Amino acid sequence: MPVRPALASALGAAALLCAAVGPAGADPAAPAAPSETVTVDATGKLASDGTVTLSGTYRCTAGSGPVFVSSSISQSSPGVRYGIGGSGAKCDGAEHHWKNSGKPGDETLKAGKAHVQATLMELRPTDTGLIGNLPLPAFHAAADKDITLAKQ
Repeated sequence: MPVRPALASALGAAALLCAAVGPAGADPAAPAAPSETVTVDATGKLASDGTVTLSGTYRCTAGSGPVFVSSSISQSSPGVRYGIGGSGAKCDGAEHHWKNSGKPGDETLKAGKAHVQATLMELRPTDTGLIGNLPLPAFHAAADKDITLAKQ
């Protein structure tokens, strides 16, 4: 490969990598503000068709992009997590209830102990100057909780 196209490819890849990192001060891994929380209820519901329903509360302050509460569950193998839906969040500083439902693919979950992770995440637009407003995740809060999965 000639040097000029290889150099252009490398510079393009570096520019995209820098754009994905975002501007200074907008660290998506920065800790959440103390006033921003997400909780998980102690009991989840398991329907006869395998659908899981998880719930809890959240509180967040205003954001510049759409905010979501996502949830996942694990049971017999802690390294295997199943996404259980997602719902939109209203960030007005007040406490709100969230509820997500989903069927974890081919895996059959059973009534009993399970582990849930809930995340309050914003897709924050960033003006990188290179490729427009690339939305990057900004985490507001996260929670991990052992729960009981109960048959409905």
